[in-house]
Amino acid sequence: MNSTNKVAWFVFGFLAIGVGLYPLVYVFADEAIALQLSKSKELLANVLWNIGFFGHILFGGLALMVGWVQFSKRFRNANLSRHRLIGRIYVFAVTISGICGIYIAFFATGGIVAKLGFLSLGVVWLFFTTSAYLAAKKSDLDKHKVFMIYSYAACFGAVTLRIWLPLLTLGFGSFIPAYRVVAWLAWVPNLIFAYFWVRRKGLVIG
Repeated sequence: MNSTNKVAWFVFGFLAIGVGLYPLVYVFADEAIALQLSKSKELLANVLWNIGFFGHILFGGLALMVGWVQFSKRFRNANLSRHRLIGRIYVFAVTISGICGIYIAFFATGGIVAKLGFLSLGVVWLFFTTSAYLAAKKSDLDKHKVFMIYSYAACFGAVTLRIWLPLLTLGFGSFIPAYRVVAWLAWVPNLIFAYFWVRRKGLVIG
């Protein structure tokens, strides 16, 4: 691995772990913070919404933190059983986070545009993760790799959202229009990048 790749790998891991741990800020906060400030008091007091919200951010953070190491070929080859264990943890975390994410998407700030954006992300994330898992069960490793790349590209939307949102808020001068845009911008470009990465690797699925 050359120096450029090492730097890219370090940044990739740093962002995945850092944003993966970020949900703990909500857990230990004594009052509403960040995104919660855009919600009504009634919604913040709703038990089902809180289960969905914390289920989404905590298990999503777990998926983000464990998923990135799976892209290291050296790590995979060193211990296949460890790779499979982490893979199962990732799939479990995505399943919980994705289902919770679809539910809370109906309450997203920013109206129908934001709701559809986050709802679509939840569906796409679950689809690619399930497809990757089923491909692995069938020992179709090429298809497994492709679908997992797409799955983690969707997962990494948690990172890109936090990069784009402050920039968009500054550009629009307001949170609401920025949030509508980021509901799509956080993950659609990631999947486009994943598509070209898959092609570059020469992975073909039938």
